[in-house]
Amino acid sequence: MKVNVDIENVSSYEDIPDQTCFHQWVSASLSNYKNSAEVAIRIINEDESAKLNYRFRKKNCATNILSFPADLPKSFNFPLLGDLAVCVQVVIREAIEQNKEINAHWAHMIVHGSLHLIGYDHEDDLAAKNMEALEIKILGDLNFPSPYIKIGDINNS
Repeated sequence: MKVNVDIENVSSYEDIPDQTCFHQWVSASLSNYKNSAEVAIRIINEDESAKLNYRFRKKNCATNILSFPADLPKSFNFPLLGDLAVCVQVVIREAIEQNKEINAHWAHMIVHGSLHLIGYDHEDDLAAKNMEALEIKILGDLNFPSPYIKIGDINNS
């Protein structure tokens, strides 16, 4: 399967993961996806994230990632899978607050968003459990720790 990832950084931050990282994370997320795929990733600031989050989810705040599946008719033979909008400030802030390596949190957000593009969700407990298990596996395969381990759990296991 061929995966193409286009990155557009319109944020005020230059220190973001490189194209290779984004491609690796999306590709790992889509490893069981049978078709070629094209994903656009837009790195945005909090103001744009808040506007998009309100417009599409009616939530009046910035969020870490938004996924927009392409939802093309089956008759279209085009590999566009969808778009991801990632708010750099929220990703960095969450990583710091959750005591996570920033690059690991970036990877988690891209894996999470990519899974949404192929139909995974967390709308109910079972769907959330299944999606989280898949995220943990994909991130583990990429040599990242589980994003769902709480800070205190590491020393207590």
